[in-house]
Amino acid sequence: MPTTVSLGDVELTRIGLGTNRLSDTPAHRSFLEAATATELNFIDTAHLYAGGDSERTIGAALAPFADDLIVATKGGFNAGVGVEGLRAELEESFERLGTDTIRLYYQHRVHPDLPVEDAMGLLKEYRDAGRITHIGVSAVTVEQLERARAVAPVDVVQNEYSLVQRAHDDVVDHCQAEGIVFVPYFPLRGEDPPAVAEVAERHGATPGQIRLAWLLRRSPVVVPIPGTLSLDHLRENLAALEIELTEEEFERLSSP
Repeated sequence: MPTTVSLGDVELTRIGLGTNRLSDTPAHRSFLEAATATELNFIDTAHLYAGGDSERTIGAALAPFADDLIVATKGGFNAGVGVEGLRAELEESFERLGTDTIRLYYQHRVHPDLPVEDAMGLLKEYRDAGRITHIGVSAVTVEQLERARAVAPVDVVQNEYSLVQRAHDDVVDHCQAEGIVFVPYFPLRGEDPPAVAEVAERHGATPGQIRLAWLLRRSPVVVPIPGTLSLDHLRENLAALEIELTEEEFERLSSP
């Protein structure tokens, strides 16, 4: 099983870090510094996370960012911002993160006042200017993804997806066919199906590691982003990269 996936000129380790609870404290800055000393090289944040503290903490702890570190952020979650509101959030993200270039930027949500075509037009403007490297979309259907791609190259899709939440199976399959990285958010949400405990015991692993291993086996373009503020938990998540599920185990876990 591949443990990395290409995003432009960076080989992403196929387990990232979600940071929606990250606050600007010395402990959390130290956590980020230690986290990036592991094989982790993909950190996910957003303009709204922790009221902006998530971006500020990442910038304070890690900027200027290493060449092989992808810090992804998002804007436009709330309805009513429109294109100029998205532009304002994007500019604020540059300031908080302490960078002139954002390696991956997503439209966080599609709204009637922020159609995916309008958002992509803005992000393409920034991409053409060299201020965004990769464009992403979040919580989209295949149809919305293709509308976005008609305006600008889309390299990453981030949707809710997990062993117990597979409403976006078609999006995963489409991303694999098109060579687009698929980032599941909430990859560990929900109760474990009965087979998880048995497979975990067989591998000497935790249930969470088995659920991450299932995602990694699901498609080679999948890069889950479990959130944590614990270095031990982060290392536990990363250890799932070494778990090789058999075909029988994968099928058992996949069964309803």
